[in-house]
Amino acid sequence: MIVFFFLMIALVVVVAAVTLAVIGGGSEAVLPEAEPDRVADGLPETRPVVRADIDALRLPVAPRGYRMAEVDDVLERLAAELAERDARIAQLSAAAAAPADAAPADAPGHVDLSKGGER
Repeated sequence: MIVFFFLMIALVVVVAAVTLAVIGGGSEAVLPEAEPDRVADGLPETRPVVRADIDALRLPVAPRGYRMAEVDDVLERLAAELAERDARIAQLSAAAAAPADAAPADAPGHVDLSKGGER
């Protein structure tokens, strides 16, 4: 019976110690502040992303694999930059093709330099 009371008192002391450790004994924090769980994606903010940036990109691994939110953020940014780049390429291609269409070879006053003069 004495052993039972001893175990009960020990249990109460352990529970009280754990409770004080978790709650904290005053205004001073017992546990240090945790670092942010997310890290920067490592892609440049001041210039377009290039192939070397993607090759060097290493996403942090969580205990059960990659953090899906970080992977989704990086993929979304890459998709947006690629879409912007494709739109710019299409715009520049259209602008480069426009002068050739504006002055066809049969137009009056067209100079064909390959034949040495005006037609």
